[in-house]
Amino acid sequence: MRYVEQVIDAQAAKEGDGVSIYRSVGSNNLTELDPFLLLDEIKSDEVSDYIGGFPSHPHRGFETVTYMLEGQMQHKDSVGNEGVIGAGDIQWMTAGSGIIHSEMPKQKEGRLWGFQLWVNLPASEKMRAPRYQEINSQRIPEVSFGAQHSVVRVLAGEYIGEQGIKIEGVVKGITTDPLMLDIKIAQGDSLVLDLPKGHAAMAYVYEGSAEMGDDLASTLVYAQQLALFGDGDHANEDDTLIISNKHVASDSSQNMAGVLLMSAMPLNEPIVRAGPFVMNSRQELEQAFEDYRFGRLTQ
Repeated sequence: MRYVEQVIDAQAAKEGDGVSIYRSVGSNNLTELDPFLLLDEIKSDEVSDYIGGFPSHPHRGFETVTYMLEGQMQHKDSVGNEGVIGAGDIQWMTAGSGIIHSEMPKQKEGRLWGFQLWVNLPASEKMRAPRYQEINSQRIPEVSFGAQHSVVRVLAGEYIGEQGIKIEGVVKGITTDPLMLDIKIAQGDSLVLDLPKGHAAMAYVYEGSAEMGDDLASTLVYAQQLALFGDGDHANEDDTLIISNKHVASDSSQNMAGVLLMSAMPLNEPIVRAGPFVMNSRQELEQAFEDYRFGRLTQ
C-alpha cells in the first residue's frame, strides 16, 4: 500500500508574461520529486491573469507536458510544430538538445485551466533530437469505475480497469515510464489501482477533495494541494494506491473530486538547473546558456 507521506500547498506565482499560476513542484516547499521538476496549475476566469501567455523561450535537457481542462493554448516551436491545445488535449514535448517554443492563449475571454509538468531526461538523452507529441482529447481513452460512474482518463502509462482490462495511454516512448491519469471521482466512489514498483508518485487535487489511503491510514487532500506518496512494500511486484471521494463537503457543488495522478521512475542522477535548462553538471548548464546566446541551441 502507498500512503501519503507529505502534503504540499501550491504557491501562487507569476510565470511567462505575467501569467498567474499555482506551483507545487518546483516551489520553495518542494524543489523536485525525481524525475518531476515542476508542476504548475493555471486557472483563471480573468483574462488579465493569462493573456500575456508564454512568449518564445528555450529549453534543453528535459520534457514539458501541457494538459488542458478548459480553454485553448497555441503552441509554436523552432522545429516547425504548431497547433492549438484545447480542453482535454495533451502535449508532451521532449526538448532534448534544444528547442525554442511559445505557448500563447488562443482566447480573449473565459476560463483558462490547465497544467504544465516538467519531467527530467537521463544524461544519455539530454542531447537527443527534440520530439513533439500532441494528442487530441478524442484519442485519450476513458474508463468508468465505481457505482457513481466516475471516470479515469489514461494520458500516459498503463491502467488496469475493474474488469482487469489493460488500457494504455496514447503518449509513448518516454524513458521514465510515466503513469499519468486524470481522475474524476463522484461522491461515494473509490479508485483502487496498482503503481509500478519503484516509481516516485504524487497526486494533485484540482477540484473538491479526495481521501488517499485505506482504513489503516487515510489523508484528506484538498484542491490546490499535492500529495506525495511514500514507498510501498518492496516484496510485491506493484504497489496499491486507493483514492476515494467519501468526505461530505459543506458545499454540495464540490461533490466531484478532480485528481491528477503522476508517477515515474526516478533517474537518481545529479540535477543542475537554472531557468529553462536542466543538465547534470555546472559545465553543461553554462554550455546551454552559451549555445542559446550564440544561436547554437537548436542546431
